[in-house]
Amino acid sequence: MSDPILSTNHDYSGTVFKPLYSTRVTLTGGTVSHGRASGLARSADGFLLELRMPEELGGDNVSPNPEQLFAAGYAACFHGALSLLARRHLLDPEPISVEATVSFGRDPADGGYQLSADLVVSWPGVDRQVAGPLLEQATALCPYAKMTRQGIPASIVLAADPG
Repeated sequence: MSDPILSTNHDYSGTVFKPLYSTRVTLTGGTVSHGRASGLARSADGFLLELRMPEELGGDNVSPNPEQLFAAGYAACFHGALSLLARRHLLDPEPISVEATVSFGRDPADGGYQLSADLVVSWPGVDRQVAGPLLEQATALCPYAKMTRQGIPASIVLAADPG
């Protein structure tokens, strides 16, 4: 197997968003508490995952919850961006670890809910003077980091009644 192309623009052209990958997940069933739902999540390829409420919010902690999934996605995406940059600078990405903490809580601005997210990157054996600028570049490269800074284009619509 060959190494992936070490470029972020080899597949880019144009001035509009061009999806390289899309996925669809549908959530059904479950209970609602604290403005959050649990239930069954099924991806377009048929993968099924049961989401449950965390114990801290009255759940049973037997399956992942949305915050854990977001934390996993954010950590994985940032890890991938930093690993790409490490290889580009002839550094070993193997020891890199990224820990994501995602918190669900009340938004003091409106009394609704909001998330906060923090990453802690560990890169043993790499000088802080070298790692620091690469973390800044990875922050610009990682779409999850961009989303946490700027938001993302999104829409919410009511589906047509099938009946």
